Amino acid sequence: MASSPKEPSAPKDKPADERELIRELAMLLDETNLTEIEIERAGLRLRVARNISIAAAAPVSYQPAPVVTAAPAAPVAAAAATADLSKHPGMIPSPMVGTAYLASEPGAKPFIDVGTKVKVGDTLIIIEAMKTMNQIPATRAGTVTQILVEDGQPVEFGEPLVIIE
Repeated sequence: MASSPKEPSAPKDKPADERELIRELAMLLDETNLTEIEIERAGLRLRVARNISIAAAAPVSYQPAPVVTAAPAAPVAAAAATADLSKHPGMIPSPMVGTAYLASEPGAKPFIDVGTKVKVGDTLIIIEAMKTMNQIPATRAGTVTQILVEDGQPVEFGEPLVIIE
């Protein structure tokens, strides 16, 4: 008596379906630039995530600010200096809110120093916004005369970053 071939049972097909679902979710991560996807379907819960390494600034140790008594005119003078710099024709403004970094990673050589000659498109600074590193290019050629931000400093939209003359 010949036996008929048995059809594969559901438990044997299930791992193949799960592997296919994982592959589809991984492709979706790549297509959408997401870092994590989690779904639950028919009692099956899947989470697919990818590791992203971003160079972060070294932790800053907290030190209490020294007590300084300043004349009331000092903040007015600082505000006036910033206002003057924002009108400078060689001022490069921040195109976004974020954290400014002067080098590609902690301890690396800065992109620019005072006196550096730059051409249009050269990277001046990196601004981290929403865990994305954004290169800020020079919009004009010339010599860097002032760097108005410090490494790891938060910056606002439109804040002067660099002066190029």
